[in-house]
Amino acid sequence: MTVAEPSPLYTAIEPYIPLGRSGLLPALHAAQKIYGWVPESAAAEIAKALRVPLADVHGVIEFYSLFYDMPTSKHVIRVCTDVACALKDADGILDRLCARHGLHPGQTTDDLSLTIEPSPCLGLCEHAPAVWETGSEQTTVIGEDGATFVSENRRPPSRVYGSVRILTANCGNGTTSLAKYGEYAGLKKAKAMTPEQVIAEVKASGLVGRGGAAFPTGVKWEGAAKAEGSPKYVICNADESEPGTFKDRVLMLDDPHRVIEGMCIAAYAIGAAKGYIYIRGEYPYIVPVLENALNEARGAGYLGNDFDIEIRVGAGAYICGEETALFESIEGKRGFPRIKPPFPTTHGVFGKPTVINNVETLCTVPMIIAQGAAEYRKLGTEKSPGSKLFCVSGDVERTGVYEVPFGVTLRELLEMAGGVKDGKQLQAVLFGGAAGAFATSEHLDVKLTFEDLRAAGLPLGSGVVMVFDETRDMRRVLKSLGHFFAHESCGKCYPCQMGTQRQKEILDRIAEGKVLADDFARLQDVGWTMTDASLCGLGQTAASAVLSAMKLWPGLFVEGQTSKVERQ
Repeated sequence: MTVAEPSPLYTAIEPYIPLGRSGLLPALHAAQKIYGWVPESAAAEIAKALRVPLADVHGVIEFYSLFYDMPTSKHVIRVCTDVACALKDADGILDRLCARHGLHPGQTTDDLSLTIEPSPCLGLCEHAPAVWETGSEQTTVIGEDGATFVSENRRPPSRVYGSVRILTANCGNGTTSLAKYGEYAGLKKAKAMTPEQVIAEVKASGLVGRGGAAFPTGVKWEGAAKAEGSPKYVICNADESEPGTFKDRVLMLDDPHRVIEGMCIAAYAIGAAKGYIYIRGEYPYIVPVLENALNEARGAGYLGNDFDIEIRVGAGAYICGEETALFESIEGKRGFPRIKPPFPTTHGVFGKPTVINNVETLCTVPMIIAQGAAEYRKLGTEKSPGSKLFCVSGDVERTGVYEVPFGVTLRELLEMAGGVKDGKQLQAVLFGGAAGAFATSEHLDVKLTFEDLRAAGLPLGSGVVMVFDETRDMRRVLKSLGHFFAHESCGKCYPCQMGTQRQKEILDRIAEGKVLADDFARLQDVGWTMTDASLCGLGQTAASAVLSAMKLWPGLFVEGQTSKVERQ
């Protein structure tokens, strides 16, 4: 009797079978790598192997935009059409690529040799326009249209500037190996302290979350450390999907050991045995860098004994940057946010106490422990200590990541970036990303701190500073933001599901100069309803930029207006 050879799919998903449902996203990624999409037969085999209902498998495939349940090419070209890239003729690049291959956006050739589609932000705003290509052996980074191409074997160069280079000391010159990084000095010092002393030092530093929420890091750690239940988990939120944000990409590519050391210190402080780095699916070129760094850390004894880290790759869902939606994704489910309370510090991933921090937050921890909170606080301001990474993109001379002490002004930051490109005048700055708010030249002397920006009605958010010159039609910008949120709303709660669609429709009309009589009031009503009634931060901030624009430029939303482009 001959034993049948296991199928290529079974061989590919075999490592994930012991994980059960939690192995679903890795298994789907493995299947799609084989076929280019997930055929019904593959979905059924995965469902059987992981003991997950087939209906649930299909639900997950349909939820994440990077999974396909229809025939799709292994060779996919995705053109970013979000705000920063739209400023650089992304739509024109997409149209020309499609025309060259006889396709429409979102189509696949009959022989499955190529798929071309638009994409939400690829986290490459300083390199706009950006294109992500899979299934190609090309190595050229700059394409014939001037677009920046990335793929698994094409990583983007890092542009790092600023008045200080502390957190970014190892960034800008390729990946920092463990040999170059040196010993984990912060971890070594932490282990000479008690976990309680480590948490106290982080609290004393004043460090708050750098992903946008600005929650005190030490308070979060203390909550998880005191929570009952085990095992405990540490998660690095590397699902950097906010349009205009790219700092975490640079940190992970150039200084992965700083991220890992920060996670190790957090694990020691709260008593965690397992960690996850959840990285967005649009960053495939970072995964091998992280895997190599994790192996170096294991070889040096930093990982593998009391604590280890697993990489999980997302599949194209902005909502998974929300912490509880991220937990759901790790657990092999659709990325729907959970109702809080309970909070992650007591009921996180798998229902266990969990600390989840942003990449930049975790990278700051080793420095705080190594030098002490008092030394760390010498930089910045009393209420916003330390330095901050800002993602500067759009119409400036030098786009890139800028590290500056808290307290510099917007004017000083833009001067570091060479000012508005081609000597044009500043029209607006989008702070905090798509979920942020607009500033104008009146805000140039506002200090970049949590307290000063809050007083000015501006969010620091994830550090986005996207610049628009005087020639830009802000209604086109708002239209792009409206499309982004309508596409990314998960649909779990009605205010966001319906509100983002209505907001998109109104902004589409306004961009075309077809304003209806009550659109101004209608847009405000939709915006404040989402803000007040949505379940999670996505819906609560989906109208933030639009509402700020309505305050600054009410004339944009009035009947009879033509677009700035048409007036020229």
